[in-house]
Amino acid sequence: MSQTRVLGILAHVDAGKTTLSEQILFQSHTIRQAGRVDHQDSFLDDNPLEKRRGITIFSGQAPFVWKESPWYLVDTPGHADFTAEMERCLGVLDAAVLVVSCVEGVQGHTETIWQLLRKNQIPTFFFLNKTDRAGADPERVMRQIEKRFQTTVCLSQGEITSAMMELAAERDDALLERYFAGAVDESEWNTLLPPLMKEGVFCPAVAGAALSGTGVEPLLTLVHQLTPEPGGLDAPFSARIYQIRRDTQGNRVAFLRVTGGQLKTKDWVGEDKINELRRYSGNRFQTIQQVQAGDLCGATGLSSASAGESIGEVTHAPGKRMEPMLSAAVHFDEKKCPNKTMLSYFRILEDEEPALGVQWVEALQEIQVRVMGVIQLEVLQEMVRERFSQEVTFWECRVLYRETISNTVIGRGHFEPLRHYAEVKLRLEPGEPGSGVVFASECHTDELALNWQRLIETHVYEKEHKGVLTGSPITDLTITLLAGRAHEKHTEGGDFREATYRAIRQGLMKADSVLLEPWYAFTAVVPTELTGRLLSDIQQMGGEFEIPETLSETSVISGRAPVEKMAGYQRELISYTRGTGSLSLRFSGYEPCGQAEKVLASIGYEAERDTENPAGSVFCSHGAGFFVPWQEADGYMHLE
Repeated sequence: MSQTRVLGILAHVDAGKTTLSEQILFQSHTIRQAGRVDHQDSFLDDNPLEKRRGITIFSGQAPFVWKESPWYLVDTPGHADFTAEMERCLGVLDAAVLVVSCVEGVQGHTETIWQLLRKNQIPTFFFLNKTDRAGADPERVMRQIEKRFQTTVCLSQGEITSAMMELAAERDDALLERYFAGAVDESEWNTLLPPLMKEGVFCPAVAGAALSGTGVEPLLTLVHQLTPEPGGLDAPFSARIYQIRRDTQGNRVAFLRVTGGQLKTKDWVGEDKINELRRYSGNRFQTIQQVQAGDLCGATGLSSASAGESIGEVTHAPGKRMEPMLSAAVHFDEKKCPNKTMLSYFRILEDEEPALGVQWVEALQEIQVRVMGVIQLEVLQEMVRERFSQEVTFWECRVLYRETISNTVIGRGHFEPLRHYAEVKLRLEPGEPGSGVVFASECHTDELALNWQRLIETHVYEKEHKGVLTGSPITDLTITLLAGRAHEKHTEGGDFREATYRAIRQGLMKADSVLLEPWYAFTAVVPTELTGRLLSDIQQMGGEFEIPETLSETSVISGRAPVEKMAGYQRELISYTRGTGSLSLRFSGYEPCGQAEKVLASIGYEAERDTENPAGSVFCSHGAGFFVPWQEADGYMHLE
């Protein structure tokens, strides 16, 4: 029997993604009737929140069969505020269909999805939707896709045509030479095209209308031909967890894709025992006894694994994921719900959505969450009300800043209370933009054993280290282990944790720190006569833009601007264009903050007073430990 393949459906919100998913399930005879988002009866958007809002918030899955082969369909959120949920699903896909409206064309979040698909190297098909609508222009949209995504798109009616072969061959020199020499057999194209699609240099496309089902059969036929089976049947067990949910009885269900081997009920995975395996179709499921490489399933009993993680013999690096750019404080009536209880509720939500980054800020006595936007906050508010019967509001969103350094420094940390010992010497230097925190070692194993070096690396990565300007997380920083020292009898694992944390903190105190703020990449569409107004506003924000592209009576402007300035601009744009304009935003990295002094003054962070992140070290004398401030600690260190 064929292995199960997984197909993801992705799109900018309102492009018709869920409607296409419904038609795929209908035309494959999985459901009796294709539901509609506006009728609140779609099979996969079954959550009350999704029905009320008319958008996908949680990824949904359902099995289907096409050409006698088993498939799983994954319908992902299309709104930018729920990008984290969508991104976690990418790790379990064999292929993806990116839906683009032939009326609106490529929108801001479409570009974000494309970038994520390329980062994950997922073979991509385009479904050019809404060809039945007034103003639809598939040819224009194809040209737009090719220009913005630097790829070749070829329309198909479900078969591999000679035009498709020729266009694909043009993207690979060796293949082109074989093609014109007549040395490529037609039967080879099923295996020749997928690598090009994985690289993103060639993408088949089908034009149609999801609402009526036009184009769905050719799309499925093409996907079936050009998506290889995943393999991994003979490998050790491994799996990727892409979603955590609670069922109606409150059981924690981990949704996973088996990437290698087999998994059975009652198997042990680490310290967790699989209680039950479930085959889900929408919100319904049936229990099964075993799954194999390729299968999607829900599993109960995995108490420690988190969404986005891998389990089993073979681990898959999660990679750098998109992070929220805004934070908000949770406001609620403490008389009705104590802080500790409310925090436990948000910990449950964080278990399901790790990007929330729930924090209890002791100094402010408040709960803070990280979000992508206002819509996500509104959804969180409704979730707390429906699931925990509590009312919460959120104070105004604040931008999540980051910090880095502009020079190279040495940081030292020493931890030696009585019967403990560890010392670490690190070099901190600026990293490439977008690189995050990177660890390296130049310490010889003759000086410090490899197990201690690996422990230091773990401590570098395990914590979100705070900068010294605003207490914001550090990023774009390379931390290199130069030297370390342990004691034969007295060193324990926790000693190197303390020494590593203090070495990083001391280095940051010495360094020239730089405050970074998040930027949006934007695409705005406005009536041509309002182009000047938009460009003027972007300049006042301190943003930048490309030469406007004129299409009929509208102008399309792409550019970048600080999140703090751009975050609330959508309402203003809709107001002055009287609803005819649109603005799409996506995260575009961090840049040095243009108003650093103002931000520092408003936050008022004092690094020396942050007792939870000490920069000084602890030494031992006459049988007692004593603290040495960071400015003086180098003179006490044991390593040269």
